[in-house]
Amino acid sequence: MAIKSIQYNKHTLDISYEIINPNAKVDIIILHGWGSNKGLMKKTFSPYMDTFRHIYIDLPGFGGSTCNLTLQTKDYARIVELLMIHLNAQKDIIVGHSFGGKIAVLLNPSVLVLLSSAGIYWAKSLKIKSKIAIFKMMKIFGLANLKKYFVAEDAKNLNNSMYETFKNVVNEDFSLEFKNYRGKTLICWGDTDSATPLKSAHKINELIKDSVLEIYHGDHYFFMQYSDDISNKIEKTFLKTLGK
Repeated sequence: MAIKSIQYNKHTLDISYEIINPNAKVDIIILHGWGSNKGLMKKTFSPYMDTFRHIYIDLPGFGGSTCNLTLQTKDYARIVELLMIHLNAQKDIIVGHSFGGKIAVLLNPSVLVLLSSAGIYWAKSLKIKSKIAIFKMMKIFGLANLKKYFVAEDAKNLNNSMYETFKNVVNEDFSLEFKNYRGKTLICWGDTDSATPLKSAHKINELIKDSVLEIYHGDHYFFMQYSDDISNKIEKTFLKTLGK
């Protein structure tokens, strides 16, 4: 594990990363989802794809990386780019799980791999809308300290900067970003995913012209069970870019 200090918007962010197969010629950058860390992704994929240089990154505010300012998804993408410059890394293959998928598409790699990606907005249920309305009323009456009973699981136990960041990114619609992406795309999804529903996978598949959708049995973290098969598909997808 290594740490690189990145200067961004007059703030210093310490970004934790790890490189596997450092002498390989093709880079694969693997980005975790909201609330996760590079360790989970490394455990899942490091035994495979040994012809690629693996770069695992703790996104700002997660794992061993710091974050002392409020960010948007585009900021995360820029910070990852700044780290890539330091590492002399190329945008050959970028894998993104959940929130990491939105960052990955903004980075515009040759091969995009989306694992239960966030980025397709669906209207909230009446239950969730009601909880939001009640919390806003409680804030007016000075009861904001009860926030933990109303916010989403992904927003609990966050410091103020990360909570504001969460509010910035949670409802983004990346339909246009997916539609404008022109590289090869492998979309992998769990059929029982409740965090990013399967209908999002089909929507992204429709939006990205050169994309393939693979559906597995499992939830939001389905990929941990099928890492071997997914890794083989990533390698085959990249080989297709060499034939152009």
